[in-house]
Amino acid sequence: MPSVVKINALTVPTEQREVLEKRFASRAGTVENSDGFEWFELLRPVEGTDQYLVYTRWRSEEDFQAWMEGPMKAAHQGGGGGEGGGERPKPAASGSSVWSFEVVQQAAPKQQA
Repeated sequence: MPSVVKINALTVPTEQREVLEKRFASRAGTVENSDGFEWFELLRPVEGTDQYLVYTRWRSEEDFQAWMEGPMKAAHQGGGGGEGGGERPKPAASGSSVWSFEVVQQAAPKQQA
């Protein structure tokens, strides 16, 4: 069964880039222990777009969905307490869309002897 790739394209205004990157850095480790997780990359745009790409690779669609319904959902609901207290920070992105792919070919550098 081929791996599954999810790319979340986040539209991020220039003034929010640092905020977005810090938020991802502070969450380091939240996805790495998820069953079926294979890879993560946060890609910063260099020119021609204001979209960051969040690349994750999973063993299966089921593993991705389990993460979305468990750890991901909990992280986005915030771990604060209190009745309506604890203000959630404003999202750094102004828009988002998720693209789904199956890996059909891949290559890695050949090991030099």
